[in-house]
This record gives sequence, structure tokens and C-alpha cells, in this order.
Amino acid sequence: MRTKKSVALVLLALAATVPLGGVAGAASENGASSHAAELCIEILEAGGSIDACQEAPNPILPEPVELIWGTIAFVVLFAAMAKFALPAVKGAMDDREERIRSSIEEADSTRTEAATVLAGYQAQLADAKAEAARIIEEARQTADSLKRDLTARAEAEAAELRQRNADQVAAERDRVMAELQGQVATLAIELAEKVVESNLDRDANMRLIESYINSVGTSGGARA
Repeated sequence: MRTKKSVALVLLALAATVPLGGVAGAASENGASSHAAELCIEILEAGGSIDACQEAPNPILPEPVELIWGTIAFVVLFAAMAKFALPAVKGAMDDREERIRSSIEEADSTRTEAATVLAGYQAQLADAKAEAARIIEEARQTADSLKRDLTARAEAEAAELRQRNADQVAAERDRVMAELQGQVATLAIELAEKVVESNLDRDANMRLIESYINSVGTSGGARA
């Protein structure tokens, strides 16, 4: 808004200088005519010819009147710009500088906030890694403990199974030995009766048989 106002003031100042330029031009033309007439009179009084009066003036050197009006127009234009345009332009430049400074500060704030967020994410990532390592270590320890428990339980069950098998084997052996003793006793009685063909009483036969069986059982147990 201030920029537009400044441009408008500059255009107004230029518009104000145009009439001055026109006045200066007209005055310059009038002044140039009178100056040329004076120069022509001087040339004629010095003995010069009329052709010398008709020579064109130097186009590089302006007329004094034109210089005066140009200087006045420049001063007026400069004063108008210094009074109205320059403050507005300076204000616009200050506003632009303030906006740039605000943008830079906002960018710095955003960058600081982003750095803070990044640091937070990195801290959370480190915590997550530590937590994962802790969980893995706990799982490994739990697995080792479970392995030891299963191994101990398996060994206990194996020992119990071996003991049970040994007991069963011993019981089966005792049963077989008892059956064998009965069969041997029966066979011994039958053989004894057939060999001696005597009338020994049954108690004496049983004592002989038990003695024989005991001797057989002792010899069988020693072999086992």
C-alpha cells in the first residue's frame, strides 16, 4: 500500500515538473532568440557578416535560462521526493525488512522445533532399542530356565522310569523264581519218589525239597 502511494507521489512530482519543463522550454526558446539576436548584434558590430549570425549555436552547451529552469525543476522534484516519496519508500523498505526478519526468526524457530522433535524421536528410538534388548535378554533367560527345568524334569522322569522298570524286573524275577521253585519242588518230589521208592513221610520230603530249593535259589540269585 505504501509502495503504491510512493509511486503515485513520484508520478505526481513528475507531472508537476512537466509544466515547469514546458515553461522552461518556452523561456528557453525566448531566451535563445534574444541571446542569438544579441550575439548577432555583437558579431555585426565587430565587423562580421550576416552569414555568421545565421550559424547554428553549439548543441552541446545549453542556454543559461534552460540551466536555471532545469536546476529549479530538479530541486523541486528532489524536495518533493525527499518530503513525500522517500519516507514512504523507506517505510516500505522497513516493512519489507521487518517481514524478512520475521520470516528468518520463524524459520529459526521452526528449525529449533524440528531439532527438538528429532531429538525426542532419537531418544524414543534409543529407549525402544534398550527395551527390545531387555525383552530379548529376559526371553533368553526364561528359555534357559525353561530348558533347565525341562532337562531336570526329563532326567527325574527317566530315573523314575528306570527305577520302575528295575522294580518290575525284580518283581517279575521273584515271580518267576517262585514259580520255578514250585515246579522244581514238584519235579523233585516226583523224582525222589521214583528214585528211592521209599515211604518217607511228606514232612521229611518237604524239608528235603525246601533245602534243595534254597540251594538252587541261592545259586540262581548269585548268577543273577
